[in-house]
Amino acid sequence: MLQLGALAAVPTTLLATGRAEARSLAVDYPKAESVPASKSNYTVSGRPLSYPIDFVIVHVTQENYATTLDIFKNPAKQVSAHYVVRSSDGHIAQMVREKDVAWHAGNWNYNTRSIGIEHEGWVDKPQYFTDAMYRESAALTASICTRYGIPKTRDHILGHVEVPGTDHTDPGPYWDWERYMRLVQGT
Repeated sequence: MLQLGALAAVPTTLLATGRAEARSLAVDYPKAESVPASKSNYTVSGRPLSYPIDFVIVHVTQENYATTLDIFKNPAKQVSAHYVVRSSDGHIAQMVREKDVAWHAGNWNYNTRSIGIEHEGWVDKPQYFTDAMYRESAALTASICTRYGIPKTRDHILGHVEVPGTDHTDPGPYWDWERYMRLVQGT
């Protein structure tokens, strides 16, 4: 089933021929799988017109991948992120469209101005931070930065711990920021 806003991005020729795939309509990043969060867990918006997008915020789930998806699909949880990256192979699920405001940062101002990326794992278990996860997440972050004109710097790519007023520690001491930023910057 198509989301109302998704049709606007589909060329008329594709709609007329019926060859457009639902997967390509429901994601902002072509390598992501659409796994929608509950509509109770984010705010529908029209970003970047309603709010500028200035940041990417890196999170660690403190759960496994499947449980994280279930949490964001549960309307009682009141939490979401735009993307979730699986540890084993770097597979990416998009749970909230980038135009909408995911509830991930614990700070409304940062929620409105950022894209949140959750990474499967725990802050104290570095074995979850795999080559595939770093590679695919960095490609996603680079794409987001390019599309919204966000500088590919640590001033604009933040850990959840760096959001003002947060009580979270993720991505934690084992997240390799130097490696991640090299990948994001393509160096």
